[in-house]
Amino acid sequence: MTRSRGQARERLLAAAMTYFGTRGISDLSLRQLAEALGTSHRMLIYHFGSKEGLLTEVVRAVESGQRRLWSELVADPSLDPTERPRRLWQRVSDPAMEPYARLFFEIYGQALQGREPATALLEGDIESWLAPSVRTLVDSGIPAERAEPMARLGLAVTRGLLLDQLATGQREAVAQAFELFLTLFQRAEQPGAVAETGAG
Repeated sequence: MTRSRGQARERLLAAAMTYFGTRGISDLSLRQLAEALGTSHRMLIYHFGSKEGLLTEVVRAVESGQRRLWSELVADPSLDPTERPRRLWQRVSDPAMEPYARLFFEIYGQALQGREPATALLEGDIESWLAPSVRTLVDSGIPAERAEPMARLGLAVTRGLLLDQLATGQREAVAQAFELFLTLFQRAEQPGAVAETGAG
């Protein structure tokens, strides 16, 4: 991809992210979406292949930003271990992020059905979230063989509660559930927790 084409693609992607963040996801046709973004449907096809391709790239861009934030949080020695996931949760559960969260679950569902181009969303998705979590758990003294399932559980709970919030709108109840999870998770990190629970 040439530099100019790459820059044009990034500008269109940024415009699409802004549009979906303020207007939400709609049933606009590709032509209508192109008009809303100030471009032509041919340019969108040229850069993204289809409307679905553009939506997939929007989701990937948002996810990439959230993974960067998570990597920064786990690398910050000034933060308490429970404060790191709490700050990530505050970001992903923010009302301003709801349009992107809804789009994430929509496109992820397509990916799980094997529909192109959504399947690109699955490439390294789980692993890229787990890697920084596992590293920080191991650094805190958790055995590597236990750190991965703990990190996987954290990701699953976060996404599950986010889906709960979108489905029910019960933000306070979901936030309380997340805080309960952090308490339980912190206990599981304590020395002797494996023996006490019989896990592992």
